[in-house]
Amino acid sequence: MSAKTKAQKIIEENGVAVFSKSFCPYCKATKSLLDSLGAKYYAIELDQVDDGSDIQAALKEINGQSSVPNIYIKQQHIGGNSDLQAKKAELPALLKDANVL
Repeated sequence: MSAKTKAQKIIEENGVAVFSKSFCPYCKATKSLLDSLGAKYYAIELDQVDDGSDIQAALKEINGQSSVPNIYIKQQHIGGNSDLQAKKAELPALLKDANVL
């Protein structure tokens, strides 16, 4: 399976998908916010999987963003941590809509 196919499959199969790196403070802030709301989400740590750099390159191809976290809610690209934090007020409704709350 190509990295692009794998990334698209993760996005399609999960209400919330977080492409992350285990050492990244912004990724930790994203997961902490989602945890605080009780959201169920799929996180893949790109620094801990063999094809992580290929998946990251594929995401840049798909949505133009090369940094992590790279966040999707209900197959919609949200952006990174600052984008997610900026949506804090509407996040519960978005998460409910994605059936992850």
